[in-house]
Amino acid sequence: MYALRSLLLLLLPLCPGPGPGPGIEAKVTRSCTETRQILGARGYSLSLLPPALISGEHLRICPQEYTCCSSEIEQKLTWETEATFRGLVEESGSFLVHTLAARHRRFDEVFREVLSSAEHSLSLLFPRSFGRLYAQHTSLFSGLFSRLRDYYERSGEGLDDALVDFWAQLLEKMFPLLHPQYIFSTDYLFCLTRLASSADDSLKPFGDSPRRLRLQITRALVAARAFIQGLETGRDVVSETLKMPLSEGCKRAVMRLTGCPLCRGVPSLPPCRGFCLNVAHGCIGSQGLDPDWGAYLDGLLFLAEKIQGPFSFELAAQSVGVKIAEGLMHLQENSVGLSAQVFQECGSPQPAPARARRAPAPREEVGRLWSAAAAEEERPTTAAGASLPRLVWELRERLGRVRGFWAGLPLTVCGDPRVAADLSQEAAPCWTGAGRGRYLSPVVGGPQAGQIDNPELDAEASSPDLQTRRRRLQLRAATSRMKAAALGRDLELEDWEDASGSGEGQHYADDWMAGAAAVAPPARPPRPPRRDGAGGRGGGVIIRHSQDKSRTGGTSVGFHTQPLLILFLSAVALLGPR
Repeated sequence: MYALRSLLLLLLPLCPGPGPGPGIEAKVTRSCTETRQILGARGYSLSLLPPALISGEHLRICPQEYTCCSSEIEQKLTWETEATFRGLVEESGSFLVHTLAARHRRFDEVFREVLSSAEHSLSLLFPRSFGRLYAQHTSLFSGLFSRLRDYYERSGEGLDDALVDFWAQLLEKMFPLLHPQYIFSTDYLFCLTRLASSADDSLKPFGDSPRRLRLQITRALVAARAFIQGLETGRDVVSETLKMPLSEGCKRAVMRLTGCPLCRGVPSLPPCRGFCLNVAHGCIGSQGLDPDWGAYLDGLLFLAEKIQGPFSFELAAQSVGVKIAEGLMHLQENSVGLSAQVFQECGSPQPAPARARRAPAPREEVGRLWSAAAAEEERPTTAAGASLPRLVWELRERLGRVRGFWAGLPLTVCGDPRVAADLSQEAAPCWTGAGRGRYLSPVVGGPQAGQIDNPELDAEASSPDLQTRRRRLQLRAATSRMKAAALGRDLELEDWEDASGSGEGQHYADDWMAGAAAVAPPARPPRPPRRDGAGGRGGGVIIRHSQDKSRTGGTSVGFHTQPLLILFLSAVALLGPR
C-alpha cells in the first residue's frame, strides 16, 4: 500500500492541470484582427472597434460573451445586415416583377393596337360604302371609338351608355336622309329616339345589330380590362412585397445570423444553413403572398385563354364596323315600315320646300358596296391579333415557372454565401447563433401556421403585418375580377348597379362566336333621352340623362356595396384568430 502511494506521488506531476476556463480559452484563441480588417474595409471607423476582445455585457442582440463590438457597432451592423437581407430578397424576385411588367406592357400595346386598327379599317371602308354620310359625320364614329378607349383605359362605367348614345345619334342622322322631303324638328327627333328606346323594343330601327354589338364588344372589353388590371395589380403587389421592411423580431434574427459572427471574432465562419432557413421562412413567409398567389395565377391564365378564344378582343373590335353597317342596311331596307310606325306615333313631319329636297342614295349601290367590303372586313389580319396567341403562350410558359416562387424564396435567399454555408459544406462546423458547431434545431417551413414553432422567431415576428394583409387583399380582389370576367361578368358594373339599386348587373354567356347569334343579356328598362338645354351638338342631337340617374331614376350612391362587404369579410378573416 505504501509502495502504491509512492508511485502515485511520482506520477502526479506528469498529469496536465485543468487549464483556463472556457471564457479564458476563448479570449486566448480568438482576436479582433480579422473583424477590424473586414469592418474597416466597409467604412467603419477603427476608433469604434475595440483592438482586442472585451466583455460583452453591453450587447443587446449578440451573445453577451467576449466580443469585438461596441454598442454602436452592434447597432450599425443591425442596420447593415437588414439592408443586405432585404436586398437579397428584392434581387431574387426582380425577374418576377420584370415578367409581369413586360407582359402588362405588351398586352396593353396589343389591345390598343387592335382598337386603332378597327377604327382605321372603318375609316377606310365606310367612305367607299356610305360616301357623304360618313364624311359629314366622321366625329360620330370616331367618338364611339374614343369612348371605347376611355372604358378600357380609365373608367369601368359608361360602356352601355356609349353604345346607346351612338345608335341614338346615328338614327338622328340617318332618318332625315331617308326622307329628304321632310323637315324634322328637334322635338320630332326627340320623339323618334324615345320611341326607338321604348321598353317593348318594337321599333328596332337597326334590327338586332345594337344588341349583338353590345354583347360582343362589352364582353371582350370587360375581359381585356380585367386582364390588364390583373397584370398591373400583380406587378405592383409583388414589387411592394419584395421591398418589405423587416419587423423588429426579424431584424434581430438577421443580425444574429450574419452580424454576430463579426462580433464574436469569427467573421469567416459561415452561418449554418438550417439557421438561415428558419430565419428566412419566418421573415419571408410571414410577408409573402401565399396562399393567394396560386389562385391569382390560375385566374390570370384562365382569362388569358378566354381573350384569345371565345372572348376574342380582336374579333369583337373588328365587328364594330360590321355591325354598324348591318344596322344601316337594316334601317334602309325596312325604311317603309319603320317610317310608317314613326309617323303614326310622332305625327307627320313638316314638308320641306321643293328646292331643298334631296334624292336619297341608291339603295342597291350602297348594299352592293357594303356586301363586298363586309366579307373582307370580317377576316381580321392585324399584326396585333396574330401575336395574341403567341403572347398567351409565352405568358403561360413564364408563369408556370413562378408558381412556387414564394415557397421557394427562402431557399433562394439562403443559397447566397453571405447568409448561409454552402450546401456541400453542411457537415462542416458553422455559426449556430451562439458559436461554432452544428445547428441541431429542426427547420420549420411550410404553411404560415407552422411558423409558431420556429425556434428563431417569436409568434409575433412570424405573423403577417397590416401591410401584408392589405397586399393579399388586393391580390384576392384582382383574382375575383378576373374570374368573373372569364365568366362574362363585370364585377365593377354589378357593384355600381347594386349601389344604385337596379341589381341587374351584366352576365354574358360563353357561347358567342363572331357573326353568330348571341345570348341576350337581361332586359333593361328604357332610358329615354332628353334634349340638351344648350342646343346639344347641333342637328337636334339628343343627350341622355346623366349616368348617375340613367339606371335608377335617382341620385346614384357614391360607393360600392359589394366591394366594401367583400373587403370587410376578408379583413375579418385575416385579422381573426391566428
